[in-house]
Amino acid sequence: MAYFGEIASLLTAIFWTVTSMAFESAGKKVGSLSVNLIRLVIAFFIYCLYTQVTRGMYFPFDASFEAWMWLSLSGLIGFVIGDLFLFQAFVVVGARISMLIMAMTPPFTAFISYFILGEVLSPMNWFGMIVTLTGISIVILKRENKELNGDKKLRKRLTSAYSVPGILLALGGALGQAVGLVLSKKGMGDYNAFAASQIRVLTGIVGFAVLLFFMKRYGRVVSAVKNKSAMKRITLGSVFGPFLGVSFSLLAIQHTKAGIAATIMAIVPVLIIPPAILIFKEKVNWKEVVGAIVTVGGVAIFFL
Repeated sequence: MAYFGEIASLLTAIFWTVTSMAFESAGKKVGSLSVNLIRLVIAFFIYCLYTQVTRGMYFPFDASFEAWMWLSLSGLIGFVIGDLFLFQAFVVVGARISMLIMAMTPPFTAFISYFILGEVLSPMNWFGMIVTLTGISIVILKRENKELNGDKKLRKRLTSAYSVPGILLALGGALGQAVGLVLSKKGMGDYNAFAASQIRVLTGIVGFAVLLFFMKRYGRVVSAVKNKSAMKRITLGSVFGPFLGVSFSLLAIQHTKAGIAATIMAIVPVLIIPPAILIFKEKVNWKEVVGAIVTVGGVAIFFL
């Protein structure tokens, strides 16, 4: 099928738009750590059912040792580290701003691919990166009047329009996703994308379980499971995120270049604006809309 990878990338962006909104809402109710573990457990059982029907096996028994090694590492970095940062960013600065900053994933992917896969950045790539950073800066930076060193005269100063820790958390999520994509492509080859995703999800479950054990927060997970409102959102996000979203992202990088796939997936900041306004009643100003469009445009230039 022509443009299968590109279509899969577009569907991934749509799925991630749904899941980011669902997990933002759930994370504010029961905490991002609980949401991370529960959504992966739900997704794992969905994978078991799906692969049993489509492949005749509920577990990826046929995966090679090399596939398990790279996909497991991808799961630990992409799910446990990257998503832990991203989901906390959802709570701190919201899904819309977090997903805008996640548009840095393609440039990060290019840098990492250079070292792991030997891909080289062109002058056009550098230009695209500058445009992307400009778009993000339009949204997250603002000018405000401040007194400097007791001086009564007000002076203009650039500050962040959003929580700096929240922005750094989102950047951590972008970096984790970039590393996860590159390692996934290296480990998957032509192996079944859904089975490959199942390996990543399983590794994520183990990682979060260990994390929760040492942090002694299993009580919060139990409380989260009892929260019916949060569980509805987590279940919805699990279907569209770690099941459909992750699987289609692997299908995308399997059938087209990782950079092209990452670029199309990065349109989430634009897709998320209408539901942010209609569902969460967020006020989106013209500066944020322009910033989102410039950011996605920069990402597109990056891979021309």
